[in-house]
Amino acid sequence: MSSTAVVVPSLLIILLLWQLYRLYRACCRANRVDWGRGWMNLLDGLNRLFCYRYHRLNLLGIRLPRSGPAIVVANHVSGLDPLLLLASSRRPLRFIIAREEYERFGLNWLFRAIGCIPVDRQKRPEQALREALRCLRKGEVVALFPHGKIHLDSDPPRRIKAGAIRLSQITGAPVLPHRISGIRGAGGVISGVLLRSRARIRAHSPIYPEEWGKDQLYGLVQGILDGGDDREAAVAI
Repeated sequence: MSSTAVVVPSLLIILLLWQLYRLYRACCRANRVDWGRGWMNLLDGLNRLFCYRYHRLNLLGIRLPRSGPAIVVANHVSGLDPLLLLASSRRPLRFIIAREEYERFGLNWLFRAIGCIPVDRQKRPEQALREALRCLRKGEVVALFPHGKIHLDSDPPRRIKAGAIRLSQITGAPVLPHRISGIRGAGGVISGVLLRSRARIRAHSPIYPEEWGKDQLYGLVQGILDGGDDREAAVAI
C-alpha cells in the first residue's frame, strides 16, 4: 500500500473530526436553554443554528415571562413550526401533541426527552389536560397549535380548539399568541423542514384570562392565529 493511500484517508478523518469539533463548539455557543442534560443542550444549540442560519428566522424571539406559567399558541403551517418556537424561546416548552405523532418511530425518544404531552383525541383526552394543568401549576410553559393540524390561510376557515382557553381560565396563566409566516414548504411536514425559508414569528401581547370572558378570549386568539386581528392595535393593555 502506497503512502498516499494511507495519508489521504487520515487527512479526511482529521478534517471530519475538526469539523465536528467546530460544530460542537458552535452548538455550545448557540444554546440558550438549560434542559438539564448536556446532550439536550447541544440539540438546543443545533436547532437554533438550523432555524436562524438555514431558515433565516427573525431574531425577535417569542415573548415569555421570566418565570411562572404561560401558554404559547401559534398557527400551524408546517412541520418546522415547533422547531421555530423552540429556537425562539429562552425557556423549555412542553408541547401538547397528538399521540400518533408522539409515538412516531424514531422520534419518540426525542418527544419524551423534551417533555411533550401526548393527547389521545379518541380516548381519554382529559389525561393530557390534567398533565398540562400539572405543568402549569409547577410554573412551566405549555405550547400547542390550537388549529389541531396544519392549516394555511388559504384553507377554508377552521375553528381553533378550546384547550388553551380552558387551561388559561383554570390556572390564570396568560395566553401568548404568535403568528408564523415565511415558510417555503408551508403545508408539508417534511418539506417545511427541508426547504429553506425566510421564517418569521410575530409575537403578540399576552392575553390574561381575568380581563376577558371565555368567548372574548376565544375570539381574540382565533383572530390572531388566523391573521385577521392585530392584537397590538385592537386591544389596549
